[in-house]
Amino acid sequence: MKIMKEDWKKNVVAASRSLNAATVETINKVLLALADETAAHTQTILIANAKDLAVMNKSNLMYDRLLLSKERIEGIAEDLRNVASLPSPLGKLLMETERPNGMRISKITVPFGVAGIIYEARPNVGFDVFSLCLKSGNVCVLKGGTDANNSNVAIVKVIQSVLETFGLDKNIVTLLPAGREATADLMNAVGIVDVIIPRGGKGLIEFVRDNSRIPVIETGAGICHNYFDEFGDLDKGAEIVFNSKTRRVSVCNAIDCLLINEKRLSDLPALCEKLASKNVIIYADEKSFASLNEKYPSNLLQNATEESYNTEFQDYKMSIKTVLSVQEAVEHISVYSSKHSECIISENESTISYFDKMVDAACVYTNVSTAFSDGAQFGLGAEIGISTQKLHARGPMGLAELCSYKWIIKGEGQVRS
Repeated sequence: MKIMKEDWKKNVVAASRSLNAATVETINKVLLALADETAAHTQTILIANAKDLAVMNKSNLMYDRLLLSKERIEGIAEDLRNVASLPSPLGKLLMETERPNGMRISKITVPFGVAGIIYEARPNVGFDVFSLCLKSGNVCVLKGGTDANNSNVAIVKVIQSVLETFGLDKNIVTLLPAGREATADLMNAVGIVDVIIPRGGKGLIEFVRDNSRIPVIETGAGICHNYFDEFGDLDKGAEIVFNSKTRRVSVCNAIDCLLINEKRLSDLPALCEKLASKNVIIYADEKSFASLNEKYPSNLLQNATEESYNTEFQDYKMSIKTVLSVQEAVEHISVYSSKHSECIISENESTISYFDKMVDAACVYTNVSTAFSDGAQFGLGAEIGISTQKLHARGPMGLAELCSYKWIIKGEGQVRS
């Protein structure tokens, strides 16, 4: 697939105008048809994905995110159907008022227009972004990395074929070349692209934020914590810690640090027991190391350093820090957290209330795995990312977060004196 540099900007502007005329019924039919076509083209997509996987070392932390499988494609198809079943976010009346002079003012939701997505080795992003952008009336410009280029090309071909079947402009989704030049071109497309959303690690997000001339919604990077409180239930805690850490270590909602109240150090071996079955390496502070010594595999137990608490591992690794109180736990989180997802394991309501109020994060959990920080799990269908900022969007971003608004003013010839 060749993208002519001089054409893509003109094409997406035209596609955005044409998409405004598409009906909700047509959009839903496209998404349902795409779900079927995605399933039908599973083998084609997997062959392309295998080419990408073949040149990536399995030890690479991004390998799991790059990997597609029959089961994952089935999940993608189901997410497309879920998005089709959701109500349209467009044309929603947010406010309505009538002024003393009879002028009637309403505020309604509208698309951004053109959304640019810069992402790393995550081919599923193409489907997620397209479905949410289409449903919310946005054209999407995809800028994937070289690691997933074969997968991305195959995915966009399937999407564009479905768009054309329904008589829609194929440039409603545009895949830019994988090189760095296209990234710079996208980040400087002022007047063409309305918002840029980076999907990737801390380095990518900071690069886009620091270099883009287009407004950016920051998503993704997660240094997440579980705090096991003095009043925590051990059985709940062990399952939550295990799931939060090991369900998928490469995702941004996996925990990187376990904070444990000093009064519960004797329970730490039981709290970490299942982690050994996944060969999770633990970087423990002095007190937690002493508690785990000879009770957790010695080859998986190491002394923590300052860097241990400031790392998003995306691997079977986790740090542990002993704290004296919930106040100290919150203080640690305030220093090291990326404001993504934080969890307290406790049965004490006043402690929980303090944690909920004082922790500054997009998602704050009580006795629930942070693995649920996900658009589909929040009932949003799919997600375009998890925002860790506070302006416009925060947490899992679904259809509503891809909308802006405009004012509609109606009158009978009123003029201002």
